[in-house]
Amino acid sequence: MNKLAELARKHNALERIDKRPFQRKARILQALWCQQCGYPIGTHLNRPLGSTLAMPWAKDTLANFLTDEIRQVVRQEVLDPVRSQGKLYGKPRIFSNLLSSQPLAFNLFAPLSRHLDLATAVFRKLSAGRCHNVTGIEFEHSPGRGDLRFTGDSSAFDVYVTFTDAAGRPGFVGIEVKYHEDLAGEPARHRDRYDAVAAEMDCFTQAGLSQVRQMPLQQIWRDHLLAGSLLLSGDFADGFFVLLSPVGNDACQEAVRSYVSCLSNAESFRHWTLESVAAAVMEQRADEWIRQFMDRYLAFEKVDGLLGRCV
Repeated sequence: MNKLAELARKHNALERIDKRPFQRKARILQALWCQQCGYPIGTHLNRPLGSTLAMPWAKDTLANFLTDEIRQVVRQEVLDPVRSQGKLYGKPRIFSNLLSSQPLAFNLFAPLSRHLDLATAVFRKLSAGRCHNVTGIEFEHSPGRGDLRFTGDSSAFDVYVTFTDAAGRPGFVGIEVKYHEDLAGEPARHRDRYDAVAAEMDCFTQAGLSQVRQMPLQQIWRDHLLAGSLLLSGDFADGFFVLLSPVGNDACQEAVRSYVSCLSNAESFRHWTLESVAAAVMEQRADEWIRQFMDRYLAFEKVDGLLGRCV
């Protein structure tokens, strides 16, 4: 057993599903955070799993969320039966799974949804001025699930940001959040509507169109198409799709490089790193919340330090 696997085993974080070193490190980091907080860990297949919280305690306390303000947003968006109607929040995963991208999205963007002045400064920097004034932030948003005016499927953005440009015209950013995921798995059923939207978007190379239909690119493509269909609706002057992932997630980095090679025009697609978003927030306001976020999700030096002590 190598050092990384041995460290994972020590912290109840050794899982066969983790195919890449980054995935194993991310799981260990979440187990360390859980231990640091003194939270009760959950179980998987009747054994302890350090990257999960015990249920129903996790749902009762919302301990997967970093601050009282974030937990209040979660109560409004996830637990309120009216506000959450039609939104596909993974339950109980959103409460118990420390690696899940849905709670991560709340932990990073819920404070921005409450402080649009801060959101404006952050998104203006990240978008090089395209997002001039942020007007709202929503979670698990689709303009219409199954609606053939868009992609006709159940795709949604993890985070959906509306803004106005410098001329006051409306725009949007649709964000897909990845953390531990490697974009592997079986592709979803292909729909003729995808081809129609892709043709209207006119930003894919002919060779690229066959590549983006397959994993690991298909989910990126479907979210990009959702953004494209919104632009084609005529309701927005600007808009783009963002894949958000950590610097160290090599699977996402590889997929992004492959995806960009399939584009003839990348104006409606961006890849941002979690580190760059956190740094943009820190530059504006070094609040305790963003320090906690970086410590929990991005402090991989903790894992490297422990590996250095392994003999």
